[in-house]
Amino acid sequence: MAERVCIITGASSGIGRAAACELARGGLALGLVCRSPSRGEDAVAAIRSATGNDDVELFVADLAVQDEIRRVAAEILERYPAIHVLLNNAGVMHMRRTETPDGIESTFAVNHLAYFLLTQLLLDRLRASAPARIVNVASDAHRFGQLDLDDLEYRRRRFRPMQVYGSSKLLNILWTYELARRLEGSGVTANCLHPGGVNTGLGDQNAGPLYLLGKLVKIFMRTPERGAETSVYLCRSPEVEGVSGRYFADCRERRSSPIAHDRDAARRLWEQSERLTGVSPPAGRGR
Repeated sequence: MAERVCIITGASSGIGRAAACELARGGLALGLVCRSPSRGEDAVAAIRSATGNDDVELFVADLAVQDEIRRVAAEILERYPAIHVLLNNAGVMHMRRTETPDGIESTFAVNHLAYFLLTQLLLDRLRASAPARIVNVASDAHRFGQLDLDDLEYRRRRFRPMQVYGSSKLLNILWTYELARRLEGSGVTANCLHPGGVNTGLGDQNAGPLYLLGKLVKIFMRTPERGAETSVYLCRSPEVEGVSGRYFADCRERRSSPIAHDRDAARRLWEQSERLTGVSPPAGRGR
């Protein structure tokens, strides 16, 4: 096994796969969490072939289902005695409101709660492996998201796809900042990033005019390889060793929207995320 281990979600395509390839090229051992077994196996084979790094393994889980997140976390912990990097990258954007098997709005479930739950389940291992890093893929789309802690699942509000997606990315940033505060002094850092407008498969499961418009716009977007640059930078660059609770774009620190810095909102979001996932911090930790 390579010296340092990185877990990446949503690694079968797009930014996640591009980041995985670059990190494998740098010698990290990789655990790829993918929803599709066939696409995941294809990604593992392609990364091994392209990089010469055979220490790349597949873990299959649908991150929309909390029982599957718990199962895959247990498999990861059994496989790796140390975890040094967790890259939460998987994401979705839906054109209409749907719910997961757990009865939770799908965009919120995958884009935020999956990040939260998987991180909580792996957190003790990350602490024990310090120095370690948690990297969360957010987006500048958070700037047109809305924060309503009494309606995180858009049960009462009108479901506007881009606003819902932006709201989920705002939650990523709020949570990252709160996570960084709770990890102070642990040797584990937490940062988030905007990958830029990237031509990936995000939203390809949808249909209709907005899907066709999205396909047209993607022609002018950056490649997954360029979109993965900031993720890779935060996962391995010595320049950000010890840096925590920050938002990055194009490998530079950026200022997120003012609402993303609301500490009370971040604390309340954390408490609601605990309730919706059924997890709580070990005794003596958290706030």
